[in-house]
Amino acid sequence: MAENQLKKHGGNILISDDVVATIAGLAALETPGITAMSGGLSDDWVKMLSGKNVQKGVSVEVGEVEAAIDLRVMVVYGMKIHEVCHQLQVNIREAVQSMTGLCVVEINVRVEGVSFTDEEVKEIQRISK
Repeated sequence: MAENQLKKHGGNILISDDVVATIAGLAALETPGITAMSGGLSDDWVKMLSGKNVQKGVSVEVGEVEAAIDLRVMVVYGMKIHEVCHQLQVNIREAVQSMTGLCVVEINVRVEGVSFTDEEVKEIQRISK
């Protein structure tokens, strides 16, 4: 497990990559329009993950004073994806920087799919019959 070491008067502060990933994952799931984190493609299906394991779909690289974050997410169908993802980047940057003191230099977002409401799924099924 990689750790970030911040040197302060009186000792060192170590921040684990897992801590940064958890903060980013929780901030992502609190962003309107983001329905889930995606663990990646496996057997042609996107594995959906709940907030119980918020590190899935998040990878981080933490340096001495900087962090870079990569996310894989699902967005609500009908939302403006670029706006949702921009707000996602803002929310994650604010959460990580305020909680850890790290400078977030990069947040890359990969939208792996869109999610539908039950009514939208029924309408799609009705139309495709």
